[in-house]
Amino acid sequence: MIESGALYISVLVATVALLVGAEKVTKSKFFKYVPTVVLIYIVAALLNTFGVFSGSEALGELNSGIRSLLLPAMIFLFLLNCNILQIIKLGPKMLLSYVVAVISIIGGFTVTYYIMQGFLDTQTWKAFAALAGSWTGGSANLVALQGILEVPENLFGYALIMDTVNYSFWVMLLFWLVPFQFAFNRFTKAKTESIDQMQYNLSLEEKETKPLTYVEIIVCLGFSMLVASLAIAVGNTLPEAGNAVNATTWTILIVTVLGVGLAVTPVARLTGTMDIGYLMLYTIIALIASNADFSNIAEVPAYIISGFMILFFHGAIMLLLAKLFRLDLFTLGIASLANIGGMASAPVLAGAFSRTLVPVGVMMALIGSFMGTVVGVTVAEILSRI
Repeated sequence: MIESGALYISVLVATVALLVGAEKVTKSKFFKYVPTVVLIYIVAALLNTFGVFSGSEALGELNSGIRSLLLPAMIFLFLLNCNILQIIKLGPKMLLSYVVAVISIIGGFTVTYYIMQGFLDTQTWKAFAALAGSWTGGSANLVALQGILEVPENLFGYALIMDTVNYSFWVMLLFWLVPFQFAFNRFTKAKTESIDQMQYNLSLEEKETKPLTYVEIIVCLGFSMLVASLAIAVGNTLPEAGNAVNATTWTILIVTVLGVGLAVTPVARLTGTMDIGYLMLYTIIALIASNADFSNIAEVPAYIISGFMILFFHGAIMLLLAKLFRLDLFTLGIASLANIGGMASAPVLAGAFSRTLVPVGVMMALIGSFMGTVVGVTVAEILSRI
């Protein structure tokens, strides 16, 4: 069992290096169907499940500290090359997808609770409402609703297990689907001209990019981490507003504004932003997964099954939406994960599609952070009447 923070981080980074290296060296078709990012998540989660990591408070604080620094740094690097005008063109269908995602999650909790209430505790509606707040906003909304609804601690624990196990499954599924985006888009007859243009512009930029050197690496690392650290420091001093606007929200907003602002300056021509950004992306995935524990699945089967039922309902509605309105996989995935995953996952999934799309993930997740508590209270009102 690993208790050393240095060894813990080293094992995670080495796992990332091993899997990324295996994809590059073997060039196996296996990685086409099981992307490296999914393998990183599975391997890191299994290491934690089988007790390789101690799960101590010290390791938890280390994990949280590194993620809190890398996430804004990664977002900043990806944003340096964004084209805000093309992103604005994605607005209407992204907003439609987000609204439908919220409605489908509310409907999923309602239908699931109606079907499963005979197998659940009588006060489970409170736990489900708190989880609905998390799955449309984030952990801050989950904690806020626990206090508002006075969710019993044992039921709150079940909600946390669902938030870990079912959320982990959904994140892995969405990352796994990324390589199949073109087949999915053909199935839905999606119009992806705006996204394709962004990707094309990026490919032209990358062809003109000079080979990466140690100078660019250290500049990208140092500059992005300094910006992230300053954003965190400023964000910690700004006032909180309700349950949605906190230090993390301010931090992400600050790096977003700085990244988009500097994207129209010569700083945007800095070489290596994508490479270092993806290095941070894979590391964040490993850190997130190292907190997942698949062994909890057998402890609360009724709740885990309920979680899968909610996600199935949500996924079915989103798929129907995609078919009716000819939406692409990226739009659907980000709208879904901006709700269920929030700020920690939506920008990361966007980065898995393309670094140019990270701002969309950030914007969608920020909307969710404001809406989560409202949605949770709405679900509580509905479920309490069933």
